[in-house]
Amino acid sequence: MKFALTILGVNAATPAFGRFPTSQILQVHNQYFLLDCGEGTQMRMGDFNVPKHKIREIFISHLHGDHVFGLPGLLFSYDLNGRQEPLRIYSPKGLKEMILAQLRPGVELSFPLHFYEVETTFPRIIFENDVVTVEAIPLKHRIPTMGYIFRERPKLLNIRPEKIQEYQLSVPQIKAAKKGEDILLENDVFVENHVLTFPPLPPRSYAYLTDTIYNETILPFICRVSMLYHDTTFCEEHKDNAALTMHSTARQAAELARKAEVGQLITGHYSSRYKDLEVFLEEARPIFPNTVLGLEGITYEP
Repeated sequence: MKFALTILGVNAATPAFGRFPTSQILQVHNQYFLLDCGEGTQMRMGDFNVPKHKIREIFISHLHGDHVFGLPGLLFSYDLNGRQEPLRIYSPKGLKEMILAQLRPGVELSFPLHFYEVETTFPRIIFENDVVTVEAIPLKHRIPTMGYIFRERPKLLNIRPEKIQEYQLSVPQIKAAKKGEDILLENDVFVENHVLTFPPLPPRSYAYLTDTIYNETILPFICRVSMLYHDTTFCEEHKDNAALTMHSTARQAAELARKAEVGQLITGHYSSRYKDLEVFLEEARPIFPNTVLGLEGITYEP
């Protein structure tokens, strides 16, 4: 089953050098989640063959324009295309008023649109279904900002194919074995579960932490996540700018990734002062070797 991140926009504040403002698609199994919606998001969806009609939930980190200005256009496109499926948007307070003011007054959309206000002072699970849970955690930025942690739900045990025929297992027996149950056959032969099954792959996880200063208080929440996308707006030569604007450097992101023992660090939210992005890798990899550049159109998997 798929667990994959595709970056649509990776720049901070404004488009530059062909890079767009922040937006991402996370695919978990057959479900698609949009993370932030900067200017040009739906154009990038077309460029990278993202099935935008499959998006049911959108998670907005904060209300700065480079993270939300693509949302009205996306909603208009859904309406023009006759979307019927409900769309749920999670964000800090204020987004609903911002977006509804830009939609056509007095005209209802073709689909139900639901806004969910995310409390920004404490962490909590804000969404869950049969494949994933989403936890929101407060970040430290100039306005209320949330990070989102996606955790794949544990999978069922895998059945050993050869045992199905050996024991002539029925469909109900296979389902029971996958849930961890021992099986009593019709001839009163008792078969322990470990004989029939083997463990699934460990659940995968992704932490999306953009627009934040270096903050060790979040370490318990991101400990050992499979992939971490962290604000790397600046390099250390501009750390004063990072502090002033409440962003992070590549070095700081790498330090956090190392302390959290994450699987992989993905850089991103680059300042427009940087044309060459290799400087971010040069700064981060000596501290956390498994660092990769966040690049638009690239898909990342644990």
